[in-house]
Amino acid sequence: MFYTTDSNRHGLAHDPFKAIVSPRPIGWIGSKGRDGSINLAPYSFFNAVADRPKLVMFSSAGRKHSQRNAAETGVFTCNFVSRNLAEKMNLSSAPLPYGTNEFDFACLTQKQAELIDAPYVGEAFAVLECRVTEIIEPKTLSGAPSENVLVFGEVVGIHIDEAIVRDGRLDMAIARPVARMGYMDYSEGSDVFEMLRPRVEA
Repeated sequence: MFYTTDSNRHGLAHDPFKAIVSPRPIGWIGSKGRDGSINLAPYSFFNAVADRPKLVMFSSAGRKHSQRNAAETGVFTCNFVSRNLAEKMNLSSAPLPYGTNEFDFACLTQKQAELIDAPYVGEAFAVLECRVTEIIEPKTLSGAPSENVLVFGEVVGIHIDEAIVRDGRLDMAIARPVARMGYMDYSEGSDVFEMLRPRVEA
């Protein structure tokens, strides 16, 4: 089958786009507003975009609480979503009013970051502390802004629970990272295999 996205006539019961672009890591974003409001929310449009320096990005469909807080204070945390925290991550996605603390709502431990003024999930196996580098509104082919707002941050500090470290590496069989698939589906990445990059003789 083939269809154009302007009509989006795919003939399926549900739009397959996000199922095709999967699995996607979940950016579980912890933030604090200028007024002190605490927020924790998952974003499935999230990823690392660079290693030197370490940069991450999350995309907010509209100006949601995480984007607002990051814009106001210039900082946020990214919390690792493991299988044992999946249900609590999902709870934190509830459309609560601004100012409602999702850490409390999902019964999670709220901790204060070391280098930035933002909260993080105490139960998370890993946490990235980030400072905002830019916030952009991507444009469509027509030049009009899309509905999304992209928040980029440079990682300035990293927390790792040593329980997931084996032989100098993070052991995904222990960490069991959760990824977003299409629709309401998720996957768990503990079934790991390794491939070395091919070498070509000059």
